[in-house]
Amino acid sequence: MMLVGAAFLIWVLGWWMNVRLANGPAADTRGVKLLVPVIFGVTVLLVWELLVWGLEVPLVILPAPSLIATRFAQSTSILWQDFQQTFVKGALSGYFIGCSAAFLMAIAVDRSDFLRRGLLPVGNFVAALPIVGTAPILVMWFGFDWHSKAAVVVVMVFFPMLINTVAGLRETTAMQRDLMETYAASYWQSFFKLRLPAAMPFIFNGLKISTTLALIGAIVAEFFGSPTVGMGFRISTSVGQLALDMVWAEIVVAALAGTAFYGVMALIEKGVTFWHPSQRG
Repeated sequence: MMLVGAAFLIWVLGWWMNVRLANGPAADTRGVKLLVPVIFGVTVLLVWELLVWGLEVPLVILPAPSLIATRFAQSTSILWQDFQQTFVKGALSGYFIGCSAAFLMAIAVDRSDFLRRGLLPVGNFVAALPIVGTAPILVMWFGFDWHSKAAVVVVMVFFPMLINTVAGLRETTAMQRDLMETYAASYWQSFFKLRLPAAMPFIFNGLKISTTLALIGAIVAEFFGSPTVGMGFRISTSVGQLALDMVWAEIVVAALAGTAFYGVMALIEKGVTFWHPSQRG
């Protein structure tokens, strides 16, 4: 019970520190904005650690962060191979193929009323299909290696990217388009100088949404067939072996990879759309 009491005190202390920082005179400074989530994360980990040992929670229910960290340190070579297979080969390749194809298709949809009225409703239907239903089919079509995982990612990111890009290309007002016509601008001149810049916030919104979908799709696809490497394969086999510390180590790798991927896209967005109100401080 002493460990449980210590966990409660740490939680109260962390809560008090964050409230003081978040409501203090320096709340809007960069240092405080970084310190608040760090304190919250450290507090959660400490409380987690103390509660697991204090309540004697079995490993198969919830391993302590220290055990997860130990397993992580002991399995870096395995985790790196799984990361390369799932993220680099499956998620990234499918992400770039799917987003590039969606962008090109969005241009075609923007120029064709037939495609806009016919393809977008189909896109909404396909986007609603459960991945657990489509992933086994794509694995059967493309084999058990990373190609099938990339195909699943393409299906998952294509329509969110398409819908956001089409919405962005139609964001300009009629007055802006009429002004370009008075300058005798061609379609492509109007596209590159007016419509594409105006669509950039929507495009990056689709790109950021697709970062998480790509990693989720690649991991889930590996549950339905994979070589003896990959995050999804390792999670599936480790659960069967009751090695929950290894499962959590893979979850940590996936969380770090997904966060870094999203952060990179957010940084690129900030550099490209610096003029947009959402990027101005």
